[in-house]
Amino acid sequence: MFRKYLFTLILFLQACNNPMNAEIGHDKSIEGIIQEYLLLELSMGIHHQDHVDAYFGPEDIKTLAVQKNLAVSQIHKRAEILSKQIEVLTNNPMMPIQRSRNLQARLLALTTRIKIFTGELIPFDQETQALFSVVAPYNEVAYFNTILTKIDRLIPGDEELSIRVNTFKQQFIIQPQYLETVFNAAIEECRRRTLRYIELPSNEKFTLEYVQNKPWSGYNWYQGGSHSIIQINTDLPIMINRAVDLGCHEGYPGHHTYNSLIETNLVQQKNWLEYTLYPLYGPQSLIAEGSANYGIQLAFLDQERMEFEKNILFKLAKLDTKDVDRYYQLLALQGKLNYAGNEAARRYLNKEITRDQAIEWLIKYTLTSKESAEKSTKFYDTYRSYVINYNLGKDIVKQYIETTTDSRDVRWEKFEQLLSEPMLPIDLNNLE
Repeated sequence: MFRKYLFTLILFLQACNNPMNAEIGHDKSIEGIIQEYLLLELSMGIHHQDHVDAYFGPEDIKTLAVQKNLAVSQIHKRAEILSKQIEVLTNNPMMPIQRSRNLQARLLALTTRIKIFTGELIPFDQETQALFSVVAPYNEVAYFNTILTKIDRLIPGDEELSIRVNTFKQQFIIQPQYLETVFNAAIEECRRRTLRYIELPSNEKFTLEYVQNKPWSGYNWYQGGSHSIIQINTDLPIMINRAVDLGCHEGYPGHHTYNSLIETNLVQQKNWLEYTLYPLYGPQSLIAEGSANYGIQLAFLDQERMEFEKNILFKLAKLDTKDVDRYYQLLALQGKLNYAGNEAARRYLNKEITRDQAIEWLIKYTLTSKESAEKSTKFYDTYRSYVINYNLGKDIVKQYIETTTDSRDVRWEKFEQLLSEPMLPIDLNNLE
């Protein structure tokens, strides 16, 4: 507790030593540049409510953003000026190359978001490159059809394949009265397995909430001080496998773990205050979503997960396990269809197909229900190309972690390092 208050006091004193008002934007010191950066991101957050995913930095900068109420054109211009100022400071000991590169990548993402916000149509691949520093691979329809053929043999029948699949999966829905019990057990097991390998602050905690009318299935709202609010969307039926998926992804060793480590290692230890703000649209999200998804299989080997779900979660949810083996085979095959969602988003956002056509594509090639497909298109409307971070991010993180070792202990060590350092996707791809 004392440590938390001490850290808050340090932030307050730093703010006092760097008066805001007219100084932000004119102060070319490291502190002035970081304050200007935070001001610009927070100002954009006023125009676009989804822009800032988390902020736990100095309150006076947030207050100043509201007071100034910068127009998006002003934010854009000041971001370009700030980028040039950072270039000048690249050789400054207080601005190491990792820090400089990350700030420049964030500013590129910010100016790109402004262009999109003001109506500029940027091709999908250019958008993902500017925002997340990657371009998603293209997949031919023939690849997806090969997977669909295997699923067709696994779930035979005369109806459309998507109908057969979703009818089969209904027996594995968690009924509402068991949701809380199942999710609490799943998250606790995710946490227990993570704490074997990663030491988290003693005060870390999360609050679990169930919500509706959201375009996503789960969300982590990081509050600072190693505290998260994890929300689970109950708009659509929740399958039993989603308990571990969301427990790991949103909690341990996913977003809650990542944000706690970033706060501890970069904010508290290095005093890099730019990491008190997490801009949703930036290369950090590829690592955040990719590590959160990869963290599921890191915490649970396939056989371990199946045993835990069958022996614990199925019983808590009062579900029959008689057809469970076929269920897991289906999930494994459906996982190979994930990139079909990227193709739908790319074509839809490039205006190559309509919303109805995107929904039809998703139903056919991801075997989702119509309701789920409709929600996916709403996700594209809200978060646009962000969708690539889940599958491409996972694959990039997986390759980075697993390429040089098959030791589980070493993989956890590399994973923790990834979550604790200012990495960019280019660092994971070993590209220069």
